[in-house]
Parts: sequence; C-alpha cells; structure tokens
Amino acid sequence: MKRSRLVALGATLLSALGVAAATSASAAVPGGASGPRAADQAVVVMATAGQEGSVQAAATALGLHVGRPLAIIHGFTATGPAAAVAALRAVPGVVSVSPDGKVRPMSVAPSLGYDPADVGSSSSTTQLVGAQGAWAAGYTGAGVDVALIDTGVSPVPSLAAAGKVITGPDLSFDSVGAATPGLDAFGHGTFMASLIAGRDATATASATGCAACLNASGYSDTTKFVGVAPDARVVNVKVGAADGASDVSQVIAAIDWVTQHAHDSGRNIKVLNLSFGTNSTQAYGVDPLAQAAEQAWKHGIVVVAAGGNDGATVTNLADPAYDPYLIAVGGLDTVATMATSDDVVAAFANHGTTARPIDVVAPAVHILGARVPGSFVDTLATNTGQVGTQFQRGSGTSEAAAEVSGVAALLVQKYPTATPDTIKALIKSNATWYGKPTPSSVTRGNGLVSASKALSAILTVSLQTAAASTGSGTLDATRAGVYVTDNGVNLTGQFDIFGQPFNSVSMASAQTSATTWNGGIWNGSRWSGDTWTGLTWTAASWTGNDWAGSRWSGSRWSGMTWDGSRWSGTGWNGSRWSGATWSGSRWSTSSYS
Repeated sequence: MKRSRLVALGATLLSALGVAAATSASAAVPGGASGPRAADQAVVVMATAGQEGSVQAAATALGLHVGRPLAIIHGFTATGPAAAVAALRAVPGVVSVSPDGKVRPMSVAPSLGYDPADVGSSSSTTQLVGAQGAWAAGYTGAGVDVALIDTGVSPVPSLAAAGKVITGPDLSFDSVGAATPGLDAFGHGTFMASLIAGRDATATASATGCAACLNASGYSDTTKFVGVAPDARVVNVKVGAADGASDVSQVIAAIDWVTQHAHDSGRNIKVLNLSFGTNSTQAYGVDPLAQAAEQAWKHGIVVVAAGGNDGATVTNLADPAYDPYLIAVGGLDTVATMATSDDVVAAFANHGTTARPIDVVAPAVHILGARVPGSFVDTLATNTGQVGTQFQRGSGTSEAAAEVSGVAALLVQKYPTATPDTIKALIKSNATWYGKPTPSSVTRGNGLVSASKALSAILTVSLQTAAASTGSGTLDATRAGVYVTDNGVNLTGQFDIFGQPFNSVSMASAQTSATTWNGGIWNGSRWSGDTWTGLTWTAASWTGNDWAGSRWSGSRWSGMTWDGSRWSGTGWNGSRWSGATWSGSRWSTSSYS
C-alpha cells in the first residue's frame, strides 16, 4: 500500500506541475477496443472540475486509451492516435491536452545523491522533529558532547570535520592490535552519529546567499546533509566489533567510563545515546545494565535509549530503555508523507506497557544516514539499501533514538544547568500528537518529539521518583540467552570478557560513586589506556597474557578468529544493533520509485 501511494502521488504531482509523468503508452489502462500502438501519442488531459467523467467518456469514444486518473488536476493520462488527440482538444470541458513521457527527476541534489524531499532524508527528518526551528532560534547543539556507545565511528564526509568526533576508549574485540582504535567496521555507529550531529563540510549556520534555505538557518539548506544537532560533538566509545559482537560487560564498562569521564578537561558530555538493547529476563530494579545507565542519568547525563524492534509481540521495552528514569524512544512510521495525521507506530517498534510505556517517538522508517563503504552492514546489504555514494537507508528505533539524542543536545545547549529529569519532562510535555485514529499512549508515548516546541515552552523543574535500580541481578539474565562465543565456548555466568568475576553488588556501589574505572583498568583488568592524547583516549594492547586463564575460554580473542555468524540473527547485529533491517527491496531506493 505504501509503495502504490507513493507512485500515484509522484505521478499526480508531476502532472499537476505540467511535467511529463513517468508513464509509457504500454502502461496505460485500455479504455477502447484495442491496445496502444507504437505510433500512438501519450498525453495528460486536464478537465474542468466536475466534468472529468464526460471528458473521459469522450476520449474513449474517440478511440483513446484512458490511463491513470490525476485527481489533483481533474484529469487523467491517455494514449491514442494523433487525430483522436487533436479531436479531444475540442471536446467541451477539456482545459488542456499536454504531451506525456518519461522524465528524469531534477530534484536530486548531486552532492547528496538523493532527493531532499524524500521523507527519510535529513532535510525532512530534521523538519519533523522540530530541529530546523531550533536552528533558526540559534540552537544547534554547540558546546554539547553526545556520547555514542556503539560500533565505533568512521570519518565519513558528514563526520570528518575537525573536532567533530572525539575518540574515547575502544572497548571492542577489534581493539586487539588495532592501528586506529574506534573505527567503525560494522556500520551502525557511524550511521547513528550522522543522525545525531552529522554535517556536510560545506554546510554553515549562516543563511546568507542561500536561496534554498528554510527559516533563518543555513543548516536548512536542502542540498546539504545535516543532522539534528549539527554543532554538537560526538564522543565515540566503541564496544561493537566488526561483526557487531559485544558482551553486556563491555557495554556496562563503556557506560561507566562515560559517567566517570563526562567532564574531563575540554569535555562536556551531557547526552548519552544507546541505540541498542537486550531482552533482559529480570526487572530493571535489579538489572546491572539498567543500573549502569541509571547512574549515568543520576550523574547529570541525559540517557536516550532505543525502545526495541521486537514489535507488538513483546510487551516490555528493551533493556535499558525499560528503566523508567531514561528516555525510551519508539519508532514512528511517517507513511512517506510530511503530514502527521496519517502517521502510525512502526510495525517493528516495541510498544511497552502501561507501567513502562514509550516516552516519545521519532521517525524510524527508511531513514537516510551515513554509509561506511565496505563495512559489515554495507556488505550485508549488498548495496540494496545504498543511496548515492555516501548514504545508507535503515529502519529501527536505533535511528529514532539518535534523533532524540540530537534534540536533547539542542535543549541542553539552551538549558545547560537543567537536570536530566527536567530535560525529559520538557521533551515529553512538548511532544506532538499524531495519527488518525489516535493510537494509545502505551504504543506512541507522548507523541512525536518536537525540539522547536520544547525550546519555546516554559522550563519547569521536574524530579522523577521511580524506584532506583540496585543492579544486584545477573549478567546472564541481562544477556537473555545471547552470548559471545570463542572457539565454541559461550561467555556465561557472572564473568566479564576477561573472565574476571563480576560482583553485581560491589559494582553497583562503585557505579553510584562513579569509581569503577582506575585509569584504564575496570573490574581488575586493563581495558584501555589511562589518559587523553588530544581528542583521542590512549589505546592499550590486550596481550595474550590478558586472556590467559580465562574461565570461559583459554584462547586469546582476535578479530581474525571471531565467528560472526554465531552472533547474527538474534544478536546485536539483528534487531539490536542494526535496527529492523538494512537491506531487502522493502527498504531499498526502488521502493520509492
């Protein structure tokens, strides 16, 4: 249904503008006794309102084959002999008869490789979430750092500006012998970073000389790729390997690092994006991952988490989004229109429960973000999701969470001393209602996030009072049956990736006081270097000795020996890292043709 609506809409708009529609004679619906002939002319017929029927009947009587109706101009397409076309022009009620033919879209921006009017483009998405209104008011995320715990970030064009990405510790399995830590060989983290704070090198905040710009901001130039918070910085903390592999102990260590180093010299981490989740089998009140994220929140960081991509069949939100302190983001399907009245909850998006529903939603279907050429996602998608040379199309609450993280950065820029509780309340209370009929608040939360509305609203101090997580549960319950594997041995039980015992109670206590890291050492093992070198956290080599005596495998991890196939499907590179899907004709550019 979605595709057919787009095709009809595209042809209708082209014809209404007097542009030849992309239909051929052979595609016309027969209206006479015989089919189209090679010598037939293809035309677009415009009729007087109310006389469409009589004009179509006259066209048929003249021997023309009536094709697609074009309601916006009270007309239709038709094919037939030149003499019949000429005779049709004299029929009462006919306003015009114009040549029809195939066209090449001229709205594609050469620098982008796609039409900025595409509802999944950065131009459209930033309008939908109210970012362009925020830019016009002077809020672009400047001075705000957004931590991204993901699969790394690569210096693609929209993220290559000097100082745009700060590289924190690489806690992934790729860090073994990595010449350049933090690079994204999977393709997910870079995509999310571009949605949060990407910006073409030629994009500027000034609207001077920009005839195509909207509002008062040059960032609204439709010929540029611009993320939600284009002047924010991304702090890259890599945990996902080249195939997406990561254990929850790595994610917890990463969250702890962000919490502890949020305000290192020159750093200002005020937002944390978590575009992933697990199907934890324990309540958030005891879950170690939820507790780590909650402590980041309580230390002044707005934590934005993807609600999950398991659809309506799963009642709970993903972990850690199910912790009520965080901002849980659901997925919005725009149905390929900029109007919100027809929007629905994305079919893949978790709905949550009455006790813990989604907080807000953001566009999550057919979203365009930065592509990492040759990455796991790029290879997996076999280019079916590739758009132009720089971009990839993806769908999932991962994308929605990244957009909301960008919105949070805009708000934090205006209110630098506001607590996460207050920022969350501001986001929720100024979300936009959508959909007809209106879906329940459990499925759509408070509505579509709106940065412009939130920025113009009165700030009211808020305090959340939900029960705190103790983090005293087990790692296996958080893993929920999805394990990293080395030489056929699963990492299970209360052990981190180095085989060190993980004492949940002791770790939770250290997280509360933000003391889990001692330089580059976490839980008794060296995971990274100790200090910053410019905009990069110093790396550390995980030597063979580090792995010796491991309780779950005696062999050393390496990127060369990792079996990615064991992690695919139900793991992080399925519904958790990569969103609902990256590839397949359902999401490819051809779906919009």
